Amino acid sequence: VQLQASGGGLVQPGGSLRLACTASGFTLNFPAISWFRQAPGKEREGVSCLSSLNDITWTSDSVKNRFTISRDAAANAVYLQMDNLTPDDTAVYYCAAYLSHSSRYALSHDRHTDWGRGTLVTVSS
Repeated sequence: VQLQASGGGLVQPGGSLRLACTASGFTLNFPAISWFRQAPGKEREGVSCLSSLNDITWTSDSVKNRFTISRDAAANAVYLQMDNLTPDDTAVYYCAAYLSHSSRYALSHDRHTDWGRGTLVTVSS
């Protein structure tokens, strides 16, 4: 299964975007789905993870209180609501599957699978 991130674009500082993670033709029934981002010249960074076990979430300190992960089973999608965006949030955002309910590797990119193409978020005035 290849996951697809969408919803990126150009937004001014302080603005908001909502990204969506979907899987065409498949149900998102993984134990957890995570969002990552990679800015130019930087390593891939774990942003937020949502476990299907009681909808537990883990979020990076760098985006806490600004980004919210959620899911809509009917829409077969996991969302990343991003508010109060800053230029430092500029990156390609990816979603990926995490085959565990443990918090230990929830934001570790090397423990995720089914990566798809990302979506570019540019925060600039």
